[in-house]
Amino acid sequence: MSEDAQAAAQSPSYQGPVKVTEEGAEKLESKRQELFEEFDLHDEFPPEVLREAQARVEGVTEEIEAEAQKREDLRELTAWTTDPSDAEDFDDAISIQEEEDAYRLWVHIADVTHYVNPDTQMWEEAVSRCNTIYLPGHVMHMLPSVLAETVCSLVPQEDRLAHTVEMEISKETLSFESVDIYKSVIRSNERLTYNDCERRLDDEESPLHEENTVAYELANQMHEQRKEDGSLVLNPRRDRAHTIIEESMLKANKAVTHVLMWDRGLEAMYRVHPQPTPDQWSDALQEIQELNGVSIPGSAWDGDDPRKAVNGALEESPERQLDKIQRAVLKVMPRAKYMNDPFGGHHALNFDIYGHFTSPIRRLSDLINHWIVDTDDVPEELIALCDRASDKQKDGDAVERIYKQEMEDMGIDPHAVNNRGMEIVDDPEEATHGPVWY
Repeated sequence: MSEDAQAAAQSPSYQGPVKVTEEGAEKLESKRQELFEEFDLHDEFPPEVLREAQARVEGVTEEIEAEAQKREDLRELTAWTTDPSDAEDFDDAISIQEEEDAYRLWVHIADVTHYVNPDTQMWEEAVSRCNTIYLPGHVMHMLPSVLAETVCSLVPQEDRLAHTVEMEISKETLSFESVDIYKSVIRSNERLTYNDCERRLDDEESPLHEENTVAYELANQMHEQRKEDGSLVLNPRRDRAHTIIEESMLKANKAVTHVLMWDRGLEAMYRVHPQPTPDQWSDALQEIQELNGVSIPGSAWDGDDPRKAVNGALEESPERQLDKIQRAVLKVMPRAKYMNDPFGGHHALNFDIYGHFTSPIRRLSDLINHWIVDTDDVPEELIALCDRASDKQKDGDAVERIYKQEMEDMGIDPHAVNNRGMEIVDDPEEATHGPVWY
């Protein structure tokens, strides 16, 4: 049992996995198959793709050592991953150092394109799938697990190939003093869960305490700056561990896409988020102000930016109203989409240029941007790939929404399954009670 699981099991509120009868599990499986067929999704990988993936992980120790001679060798640099307790692959790690006038932040991303490139069947299958789809208790992967959970996972105490984004960040302005993107070989010191990270931050004697403390110091400043600049923050009560990872990944994604656009002048898979119309924003803010116990503080209207008004309402609202405020905003928000040009920027984040780079195991956009960064070669069909990735993400979101609704109709809490897992039991009396579980 992991440290995270042990701590949870010892908690008085810990209830163990959600228990479902075989009949309930079969009903959920049937619903998954129905949705996969409706949205043309495929749970199983073609045999030829699995064979290619299996062959690709053979002899990797020698291959990685040979590659280390050609790359930046960062194996002596302290690095670690932080993920949910049930994560099966770890595609990002961070390192940090505090300097006199700057922070030096390294974001290491698994070098998936070293193994999956346009000449492979795995690439074709990734283009077909576009994203990993996460359902409560079930995951449909973009890449075969034999690859994603081994050589493309930054597991601790193993040499791994990475794509590193090294950023020198000004202490005064939090802007980039320099950005360097290069191929590397790293060796993660430890795999932390979010709860592990919280405990390390509190325990001055624990390993990685100092590193996580500096990482949070920087991340918290970047988070507050984003809010001040007008970035929409729909989850205002995120813990320190999530703040470290979210802000580090946002900074790395922003750095990479700025380099692609301004330094190299390249098309890529940029993430574009249109803004609602003034009338739509007005409707959302009116709905928020009518919620019981919710008000928008006067200071949040400074600059007449509705995103700041929403942030202010979220920060001061009762816990019970958070979901309603979020829904009011999401109802009027256009969908973000992938485009070959960053025109319009990302409205919710308030970034002029943004794209994805930090999750190549689970998103096609990141995989393709890794390829473009490494080769300066833009796929001829990039516009079609952007459209497909946008459409498939929309399908994946719909599948997740419908599947969660099915679980709720069965009396199953999807959030509980995500956090505690699911166990199939024979005796209906053992099942967590719900209207049609048994």
